[in-house]
Amino acid sequence: MAYVLLNTEIGSELNVLEALKKVEGVEEAHNLWGVYDIIASVKADTMDELSFIITKKIEEIGKVNAKLTMIITETQMAPIFFETAAVQSN
Repeated sequence: MAYVLLNTEIGSELNVLEALKKVEGVEEAHNLWGVYDIIASVKADTMDELSFIITKKIEEIGKVNAKLTMIITETQMAPIFFETAAVQSN
């Protein structure tokens, strides 16, 4: 599953939203206020299918200027801590 944020051409938000809702694999799609115009949740059985929906099917809609995809992971990751070392100058 992934969330996809879209920037659309000015004035085409509703057309893109309606077309997006018809794409197989798009579970939900909503208008936004802010940096992005639309958010969609996309679900597929495999990463290949997910990639196909996001890179091919959504792009076929047109009128999309930019896209940001955030893939949901099912596993809980442990936090990673970084230590900074003092830099010595010569």
